[in-house]
Amino acid sequence: MLMPKRVKWRKQMRGRMKGKAYRGAEISFGDYGLQALEPGWVTARQIEAARRAIVRAMRRRGKIWIRIFPDKPVTKKPAETRMGKGKGNVEYWVAVVKPGRIMFEVGGGLPEEVAKEALRLAQYKFSIKTKIVNRFERAGGEA
Repeated sequence: MLMPKRVKWRKQMRGRMKGKAYRGAEISFGDYGLQALEPGWVTARQIEAARRAIVRAMRRRGKIWIRIFPDKPVTKKPAETRMGKGKGNVEYWVAVVKPGRIMFEVGGGLPEEVAKEALRLAQYKFSIKTKIVNRFERAGGEA
């Protein structure tokens, strides 16, 4: 599962997810991508589950790029614990995703149906709304 090798600070505050993603909002490597439509936290487990679904659907053809990384620790106190006594221990890691962010890309000579089916299977693994985007449609629409 994805997580940082080491971090400067062990525990982080929750933060806010204002605005749209301007960085990482365009397809850079592959031909098709999975774009977030709403803000949220995507866990390392969700990323791994989506990766496995994509790899399995592609059947060892093409290439996959993961464009998000879970670098935010989420803490949790044990069940039935009284308040106080500090912050809980790190339970899992999340990637903070804003609307517009490209989360996964696939390409490398992959047929369109295969690529779209692989990304469709990955969509089910996330707790946020996503859409499948095409590198070619974007460039053609703006011109």
